[in-house]
Amino acid sequence: MKTHAISMRSRRAGRKLACAAAALAALALGGCGTLKDQYAASNDAQQRAVAEAAADTKAGAAIDTKATYLRLVEQMQNEGLWFASLAHIDALEQRWGVSPESTRARADALRQTGQAAPSEAAYKRLMGTPLESAGYRGLGLLAGARGSYPEAVQLLQQAQRQTPTDALLLSDLGYANLRAGQVADARLPLMQALQLSPNNTQAQANLALYLEATDQSEQANRLMEANRMPAATRAAVREAAQQLRTGAPLAATGAAPLAVRPLSSGTTLARDDVAPPPLALKASRWAGMGGVRTASQLNPSTADSAASPNPTARVTP
Repeated sequence: MKTHAISMRSRRAGRKLACAAAALAALALGGCGTLKDQYAASNDAQQRAVAEAAADTKAGAAIDTKATYLRLVEQMQNEGLWFASLAHIDALEQRWGVSPESTRARADALRQTGQAAPSEAAYKRLMGTPLESAGYRGLGLLAGARGSYPEAVQLLQQAQRQTPTDALLLSDLGYANLRAGQVADARLPLMQALQLSPNNTQAQANLALYLEATDQSEQANRLMEANRMPAATRAAVREAAQQLRTGAPLAATGAAPLAVRPLSSGTTLARDDVAPPPLALKASRWAGMGGVRTASQLNPSTADSAASPNPTARVTP
């Protein structure tokens, strides 16, 4: 009997200890869970902060590179900020040294700001570099600005041999042929230019000029109608074609004329003072620069190509 009582007391004590242990375990688990949650939240916040700091560092490093600075210069030039781009080219070359890319950007800026002699010298420094085609292109544009169109044709042909798929270069070459009196030779590069870059307004206008100058007015009208060229552009094309047919000199366009650039509606010009002339030798972007293409409302880029409502339009004279 005594032994049985002791056994009962032992079992009751064991149950009490088990209950106490269970309670302590539950409390411990609850407490550990709370601490664990707090630690996890803190750890996540730290990881996010580290990740954000790493991203900021990476972004800062990406901005602080030669390639990105060149893209900045190109964007400024695309927006017509030629004088400002010269200052940035100075800063770029002070930090990373002179390169073919910076030389090309400088040569274009000098030409666009009316500094023909230093621009010509800069273009010549591109000879023997990977951007030699850009050098010939720039020299051809300078020759065209002087009215030396036969010389411009030769220089642009040199550039075209090295970069045969540059649509704007082909458009310039065709236009130079027209101005040099080599009308038949203008057909191939102008057709190539439009098919390589159907949305480019300069290629459209130059081909329309060729069609008008070769008495293909119906096809010229279809081309201009398909691409919704403004009335001022069409009038300028017809006037230029008439001058080519009669041998009269075309109105002087200067080294960096403004381009006709329709608004998205296709019915009005972006600015009232950019109607004539729609045709000119103009610079194009070179693949080695890359970067973002933008347009400024205050100073639209003369190298930009506006989207055409009918980008697949084709004309075969």
